[in-house]
Amino acid sequence: MLAQHERPTTPLHAIGQLASTSPAAQLTRPDTVKTELTSKRPRRHVENDEYAAFVRRILRAYSRRVGDGDVEAFALLVGLAEEIDAAMAEAVKGLRAHDYSWAEIGARLSISRQAAQQRWGTS
Repeated sequence: MLAQHERPTTPLHAIGQLASTSPAAQLTRPDTVKTELTSKRPRRHVENDEYAAFVRRILRAYSRRVGDGDVEAFALLVGLAEEIDAAMAEAVKGLRAHDYSWAEIGARLSISRQAAQQRWGTS
């Protein structure tokens, strides 16, 4: 009979315990990807205009939820705004790394290059 502090061990639990403690489980697995076969594979782009429209619909729905009286959700909405600001800063950092000028970035947003540089950095 099992003591109160002992948990019953099923065969699956025993296998999981052995696998996690065995020296073989602690070794890193070799990279089995054949780069000559995968290097020519085109990258799949998931984010597109439809994805952006979906995100806009979600944000509008969430703002309606707050507007309908869910004051607790307002803090979460502010958190989302902070995440969006961080995402924009990261995007601008990537654009700058790809040699886009502040003028090009500002032109896409219909703002001056000075305004873009003031908002997102001085690099």
